[in-house]
Amino acid sequence: MPYRRLTRFVTAPDGTRIAYHTHCGNLPDERVEGDMSSRPPVLLTNGIGSSENFWRYIVANLEQDHRVVHWNYRGHGHSEESQSGDYSVPIHVGDLERVTEEMMRRGDGRPPHHIAFSMGVRIVLELYRRRPDLVPAMTLIAGAPGAALTWQKGRVAKMGQKALRRVVDEVSPLVPMLAPAIHAILASPIAYPAGRLMGSLRARAPRADVEEFFASLRRMSPEAYWKTLQGLMVGHAWDVFAQVEVPTQIIAAANDQIVPLGDMEQMRRVLPQARWLLVPDAGHAGLVEAGSEIADAVRTFLVERGIEPPSMAP
Repeated sequence: MPYRRLTRFVTAPDGTRIAYHTHCGNLPDERVEGDMSSRPPVLLTNGIGSSENFWRYIVANLEQDHRVVHWNYRGHGHSEESQSGDYSVPIHVGDLERVTEEMMRRGDGRPPHHIAFSMGVRIVLELYRRRPDLVPAMTLIAGAPGAALTWQKGRVAKMGQKALRRVVDEVSPLVPMLAPAIHAILASPIAYPAGRLMGSLRARAPRADVEEFFASLRRMSPEAYWKTLQGLMVGHAWDVFAQVEVPTQIIAAANDQIVPLGDMEQMRRVLPQARWLLVPDAGHAGLVEAGSEIADAVRTFLVERGIEPPSMAP
């Protein structure tokens, strides 16, 4: 799904150029910065490997009266692969910090409302831990503060988490050899029906959007993907919820097979003041399976919490 957008870069301390895109709506390019500087700012943070078309409903809903910015992790989209080879969570958090500050510098100085999907939930929560002044409000969609069930304290849960990290680490040397076969599967006509058959895609998952996601995965460096995944296996941000004092919205998909519903419900329990939405008949691709519902819920949250004027209500 093509966008009208203005792409710029920030440069990390190791020299890696990180891309961010300002969505232009109907504005001519020469008016983008001036006309948008006073609009309510919104910053979108991806899931691992996800393509920007996953945001298309939220972008379409907000871009005409908000300053909507979307950025790419290292090795994703238009961002360079990591010059240092580091894809750890702190590295991504530092990149998000720089993008946020640059967005504020080019706007009116206000920090943006952060909307995070999947892996992005962990990254935004870690930014809140590091720089709460940069996160005035959060919408957390289909993502948890750590790997599955890391909030559980029992011995069995800890053994399972340790075993999962070991599997990811042990598979790492095989990634370059497995990548061509995985790319071939993603490019084949069976990829979409296989996702439907396994239940990871709902019946209303638009095939064009899912295939665009598969195409973006094929373009990614296998090393960038796998090292980012390894980084997510280290630590978690569940403890951050005890510090959260800003308006927060949690959106879960009832049929998500990637992020367990139990993790999302635990987020609701530890942050009872958060606005909660459970989207029926939606899986991990809920941003496109239930895109209009989620986009309307985001806008309603922004109005109800006073983040934008009531005149902007849907």
